[in-house]
Amino acid sequence: MVERGAGDLSLPDDWPADPEAILSFNRMGSFDWDLDSGRLHLDRTAHELFDLTPGEFDGLPASLASRVPRIDAQRLDARVAEAMKSGSTDYGSYFRVRRRDGTPRWTHTQAHVRRDASGRPRRIVGIVRDATFELNDRAVRARPTGPEAVGRRTSVVQVATESLAHARTVQDIIDVLKDSRGLTHLGAKSLVLGLVEAGRIRLVAEGPAGSFVPGTRVTRIDEPYPMSEVVRTLAPRFIESPEEFAESYPVLWPHLTDLRITSAAYLPLIAQARPIGALGLLYHDRYGFSEEERDVLVALGSSIAQGLRRAMFYEQEKDLATGLQKAMLPRTIPAVPGADLAVRYRSASLGRDVGGDWYDVIPLPGGRVGAMIGDVQGHDTHAAAVMGQLRIVLRAYAAEGHTPATVMARASVFLHELDTARFATCLYAEADLSTGVVQLVRAGHLDPLVRHTDGTCRRQPVEGGMPLGLSAEFGRLDYPVTTIELDPGQTLLLCTDGLVEQPGADLDDGLLALTALVEEGPRDLQRLADRLCAAADERGGDDDVALLLLRRLGVGAPQSGGRLQHRVTAGDPRALRDARRMIRSAVAAWGARDRADDIELVADEMITNALVHTDGPAVVTLRVLAGTERRLRVDVEDPSSALPRRRDAGESGVSGRGLLLVDQLADVWGVEARGSGKCVWSEFVVPPRT
Repeated sequence: MVERGAGDLSLPDDWPADPEAILSFNRMGSFDWDLDSGRLHLDRTAHELFDLTPGEFDGLPASLASRVPRIDAQRLDARVAEAMKSGSTDYGSYFRVRRRDGTPRWTHTQAHVRRDASGRPRRIVGIVRDATFELNDRAVRARPTGPEAVGRRTSVVQVATESLAHARTVQDIIDVLKDSRGLTHLGAKSLVLGLVEAGRIRLVAEGPAGSFVPGTRVTRIDEPYPMSEVVRTLAPRFIESPEEFAESYPVLWPHLTDLRITSAAYLPLIAQARPIGALGLLYHDRYGFSEEERDVLVALGSSIAQGLRRAMFYEQEKDLATGLQKAMLPRTIPAVPGADLAVRYRSASLGRDVGGDWYDVIPLPGGRVGAMIGDVQGHDTHAAAVMGQLRIVLRAYAAEGHTPATVMARASVFLHELDTARFATCLYAEADLSTGVVQLVRAGHLDPLVRHTDGTCRRQPVEGGMPLGLSAEFGRLDYPVTTIELDPGQTLLLCTDGLVEQPGADLDDGLLALTALVEEGPRDLQRLADRLCAAADERGGDDDVALLLLRRLGVGAPQSGGRLQHRVTAGDPRALRDARRMIRSAVAAWGARDRADDIELVADEMITNALVHTDGPAVVTLRVLAGTERRLRVDVEDPSSALPRRRDAGESGVSGRGLLLVDQLADVWGVEARGSGKCVWSEFVVPPRT
């Protein structure tokens, strides 16, 4: 199937050939959003609705953030994402635009999602129009009387209630109350909002600026203030004249005379039969409240109380879940000689919906370092708890000296036996910083990226196994190891899918976009990490982000001293092949190319002898010995105490020549007892490091 480009997509059948003139006549603007390039085109009228001057808008949707309040932007983004994911072709939404002078304007958009033959969203076209007079009629501002006026005020309350329904934090509630013109259109000159905390009322919002009364930031519930009274009595308080205000609250009134207050309405904010705060609306052009007006204001107070209760619940749950998650992540990243590191974690969800993303850096013996990243299935506190246990287990297995494949296999068995239905994806990299040899194991996770010294970036394919937990359940615990060489100055990037997921795009497209961002990003690792996370924030994804960057430093940086270790299991030809590659890379990195063939052949014979004549694995260690002359030593340990013996294989023998080769090619060799086993070693004189 040939996929059509964005330029091949057709517009709706009823879309006019020259829509701008028709739309402009009706005070409507049009927009065209190319989802492939991310560019957004606004016509002249749309520029005017957003209060943008010619040339001010650069075509990026994120550049409109200063014009659209955050809570409205979140609501609009949610509508767009829902339309694209659900397969809808149309959507509409009201939102506010903050003009250059700070005043808000209600705006409405109606859009059409265009898709290609495979159903993938490629383009969104639509209109925007001024909806201020539709939602907030000018007649409301003039305070007409009668049922019609009450109906209009009721519609304003409905608009405010709709905005409150999307508020998830207390600050979102405050933004709605202070930015929405609904309360102003009810005639309010000023407002105050307080929350009940430990028997006191703490003022969290007041406006406009200059209306704050000294000494009322925190007040007791038993003090002679109207907010305290409505919290005590759980009943609204309507003050219908300045004289009534001065008589009822003589302590407060002298501070309000400059505001020319003529009446006020104080509303208790009650949720689940408990007062959680109070709202005060102050007026300067009205006297008294009709029965209908009082009902409308009480309904408004109820909506605000419910919104506040949800927001407070979300924030408490968020604090609990985030605290748990942070406790499970490493508090600090250790300094690793020979490497530059940067890690980031971004939580994108609210309430208990936190993810199980994690990262870790593990210093290992011999100048090696382990770097891992992973993601537990689910977005809740259980996912965070499983993540913490799994991270600790992986760290322990790696520190015990197991090979990367064994670390993954054992972690999978642990997760399977944890009595949880969750699985996890993970990527583990074990790097020797003196040689640059990196062994990678992948369990259902994203491939890593490698950034070269010239700034170019590429995806590093890693042969993978099943996610942790699932591989144990299905008995497929074989995790292949991919070995690469990281040159000085090159950077390895590990991340979770929250960094690459984009609405309407698959992960491959997201990885391509991430690769481009890495190539364009700064060289400094900390600034690069910040830039990548900022890009994820701009997309507004609903998943957590974990990121780990590891750069191997240059020759002049502190080195580990030259030690590399690998475990070879009997019957595993892949492990033997990886050991050979490790030896070859180490010999080249340590400046012993002239003796590479001798060292590799001797090591191969020693490993083969250990595997053939013993029942256990062989542990191969390479290290550099400094002294009067520089030597490279190869140790091969096995669990058998039986000592090897050199013998004559004869003319037709198929075995017996291994130790003869070792004796002929190595400068010196020998055998040492190691606990219940032994170590066969050989040494080679190599040139000094230049």
